Order: sequence, then structure tokens, then C-alpha cells
Amino acid sequence: MSSDDRGSEHGQAAPRASVGGKYLTFNLAAEEYGIEILKVREIIGVQDVTRIPKTDACIRGVINLRGRVIPVVDLRRKFGMDAAEATEQTVVIVVQFWREARELTMGVLVDSVLEVLNIAADQIEPTPDIGSGAVHTDFILGVGKADRRVIFLLDIGKVLSAAETKQVAENGSRAECAAETGKDAGSC
Repeated sequence: MSSDDRGSEHGQAAPRASVGGKYLTFNLAAEEYGIEILKVREIIGVQDVTRIPKTDACIRGVINLRGRVIPVVDLRRKFGMDAAEATEQTVVIVVQFWREARELTMGVLVDSVLEVLNIAADQIEPTPDIGSGAVHTDFILGVGKADRRVIFLLDIGKVLSAAETKQVAENGSRAECAAETGKDAGSC
């Protein structure tokens, strides 16, 4: 079973046995999150981000990563948190995942990276049921427990909606076209 097949359409977590494993953990504000280590390609320092007009506020823009243009998503903004100034600890985690039969690479801006944790299935609880369906939690694989910490384990391929994912992919393609041709990204 791939991680894209985990969980139900109602936002409930997948069975715990399918989510145990290694996670790269990171902070956003005072909260801790984890991404499956197999979806992480690299961690880079913050660099200049080129904003693309007419994109959602959580999509910061694109960066040039060794000749490849990739979109960057601000997870603080995506999760409705207050924006924060970048610090020495702020990084971009470059992730790669499959969505709608397409492999996508993007960067996610986080406050700081903590560690790689091996979280066993018995240390993971299902996503809490928040109620009426007004809050979508299908991007949360489960809630990991390590020591006295609570870690929200993310399915990075589901953090963005289908429309946002399409926008990220299109913006990356437009920015790459602009970089190659010298045109404005809006005209590509």
C-alpha cells in the first residue's frame, strides 16, 4: 500500500501498522510535525524565493535548486498560523511524492528541523475526530508519541488540496519556462 492510499475519504487515519517507520521531525511555532523520511530528498537553508503572481498566500513562490526550479510552500501559512521571520534555524525541506499519477517535487518552509525518529506503530494514535467534517484532517497520518511529545505525522502528498497541487505544479512549470527562455513567468 502506498502512502497515497492511506486513510479513508473521511479524514480518519490509516491503520497504525501502515504508518510506523522513520520520520523527519520539524517545528512550526510550538508544534511538532513529521514527514515520512522516504519522501524527503534534502534539507536546504532558506534562499531567495521568487513570488509568482496570483497564487495562494501559502505558496511562497519558486527557488532555483541547482538549475531546477521548484515551488516552495509555507506550512505556517497553509496551517493558518501567523507568519514568522526567518531565523538561522529556518529551512526548506525538499520533498518528492506522487499525486494523480504525477511525481511532484516541492519545498516546504519550516521553522526548524529536529531529528529523524523511528516511530513504531504502537506509538501512533489515529487522527483525533474533530467533529462535523468542517476541519479536514485527511493529510494527518496519525499522532505519534515520543517521550512526552506529540507529533503530527503528515502525508505530505495530501497537505495541499488538489487545486493547490495543480497550482504548485503549473507555477513550477511556468517558472522553469521563464528561466529557460528569459520570458516573464506570466507569459509562459
